[in-house]
Amino acid sequence: MSDLNISEVALSNAQIAWRAAQDIEDGSYVNLGIGFPEMIAKFQPVGRDVTYHTENGVLGFGNAPLEGEEDWDLINAGKKAITLNPGASFFHHADSFAMVRGGHLDLAVLGAYQVAQNGDLANWRVGSKGVPAVGGAMDLVHGAKRVAVVTDHLTKDGKPKLVEACTFPLTGVGCVTRVYTSLAVVDIDGGKFILREKLPAMTLAQLQSVTCAKLHSDGKIGDLVVPEDL
Repeated sequence: MSDLNISEVALSNAQIAWRAAQDIEDGSYVNLGIGFPEMIAKFQPVGRDVTYHTENGVLGFGNAPLEGEEDWDLINAGKKAITLNPGASFFHHADSFAMVRGGHLDLAVLGAYQVAQNGDLANWRVGSKGVPAVGGAMDLVHGAKRVAVVTDHLTKDGKPKLVEACTFPLTGVGCVTRVYTSLAVVDIDGGKFILREKLPAMTLAQLQSVTCAKLHSDGKIGDLVVPEDL
């Protein structure tokens, strides 16, 4: 690989979230995973109608309230304050998971420790570290109609997150269809990583050198371009 400094060209979490938000279809019912994926809601394109679902029992919540105006009876699954859109509804935790398991969500977006080329996802535990149980993610990845991932392309110590096979405990098998990383947009189809977009500053060879599975193409590879001021 050349002397390209990955950290200098890689997208920020906000830029990754912005890119993922552009693909959420009008009229969708969407669950955003706790943490980084929640940021996607901030970048919903103007005029696009998306209904957000949270596992603790709210459908149709809105933007985060201004600081000092929080109502702490209104929170999402990540315990962050939310507002309500017109027509929002509340329901029991069990009913929330009935929606998930019943296939009523169009999309779930989650973070990841590893994503394998066959669509396997590991996002809850790394070796002996991590939360004690997988939680609702295992329901989301097999209940939602589509599952996307937002993540850095590399770990903090420079190891690829896109791999031939996951080495960490799995959240779900063959469930991920698209990955938005700090370097690329990659689809998973037929047990392969299909590269859709990459940063213009990187060559395909440079991107491949930091991806631990072969990147394929079935047509033109687009430029991954996002606003610079996020």
